Order: sequence, then C-alpha cells, then structure tokens
Amino acid sequence: MAEQVRMVDIYIMGRHYQVPEGLTIMTALEYCGYRMIRGCGCRAGFCGACATVFNFKNDPQLRYDLACQKTIEQDMYLVQIPFFPSAKALYNLEEVEATGEQVLTLYPDLVKCFGCNTCTKTCPQELEVMWFMSDALRGDIREVANKSFDCVMCGLCAARCPQGLVPYNIALLCRRLYGRYLAPTSKHLEDRLAEIETGKFDAELEELKNMSQDKLRRRYAERDIEPAY
Repeated sequence: MAEQVRMVDIYIMGRHYQVPEGLTIMTALEYCGYRMIRGCGCRAGFCGACATVFNFKNDPQLRYDLACQKTIEQDMYLVQIPFFPSAKALYNLEEVEATGEQVLTLYPDLVKCFGCNTCTKTCPQELEVMWFMSDALRGDIREVANKSFDCVMCGLCAARCPQGLVPYNIALLCRRLYGRYLAPTSKHLEDRLAEIETGKFDAELEELKNMSQDKLRRRYAERDIEPAY
C-alpha cells in the first residue's frame, strides 16, 4: 500500500491551495497550475532570479528567499516579485578607477550603512554581506570581490536593508573593478590568446564548423576530460 502523502495548506496571491509536503516554493507554484516563464531561471540556486516574498497566516512579518530552494511550510502566504527594483549606478568600466573613492562616488549612500547585519541574515547564500559592505566603506575592493564571489544577485539583501542600500550592486561593481584592474594576470591565458591571434587554431575551428551534428556530438562525447584536483 502506497504511503499517503501529507498535504500542506498554502496561499498564492491570497488563494488557498493544498500541495504535497516537501515541495519547494517553485514546484508548489507549478503544482498549483502556475506556469513559470519568468522568475524561474536555473532552478538550482545559482542565478538568483526567483526571489520570493512570503509570510505566514496571522504573522505579518515578511520573509524572503529563493523559490527554487525554500521548502513550503504550513499556512505559507506566497507572492513573487518580477525583480527587485533597486537603484544601480551607471558607469563605463573603462572610464572608472579601482579605488574606494570611486565606489563611494557611484554609491554615496554606502556611508549610511550602520552595521545592523540584516543583509547577512537575509542572504540565501549565507554570505557575510555586512562584512563586505564594511570592506567597501574602507575601499578594500579585493576583499569585497573575494567575500561576495558567490553572490547570485537576487537582491534580497537590498529588500531587507533599512537604509535602502544595494549591497549586491555594490559588490558587483567591486568584482568588476577587481577583475578589470586588480586581479593578477594569468600567463597561460595570455599565451593562449596570443596563439589564437596568430591563427594556430584556425584549421581546427574550420574543421569543426564543417562537421555534421552527429559527428560533433561524437567528438564531444569522446573528448579528453581533465581530472578535477
């Protein structure tokens, strides 16, 4: 006899549904007939596209999470946001400097951060958001880039910031500045680029372009894969 599945009461846009226990918010939405075209992304917690606001019956406190990661709970009220409407500075990476002063010029509200740590508590990736905001205030772009490396740009830290700051956009700026100006150059990458520019791989590329799909698939399946270290 098949084990009976426990059903959980949830509310989507105020409408009551019952769904099997153990589903994520995203799969629960689809179970209820909602077709996920936007706000679904990678479905694996990497892209940050499925930021979702929820609370519980008789509990007004708003909570935030990624719909593809958060498991549904009894009496959960759900609503998705198409994107978090945060302010993003406009800049040309070729025309800015990798300095703390530049970060503050583009995001002057950064000085309003008073270290409440709400951003850290909100982050679905469990990043130390407050600490890299402190690094940004000190102009330590390298540390911001390192500590925010796994940021998926979901915007939930900005959703909870009482000062209206946008930590994920500030971190993105610092990662871009670090990658463009501060990261050490890779000798093997420079060598490979030089080989490409001299046309070393032109014949191989032309051969691949002229292959049939079946032959390309076989070539891909039979390729040498370097072991992971």
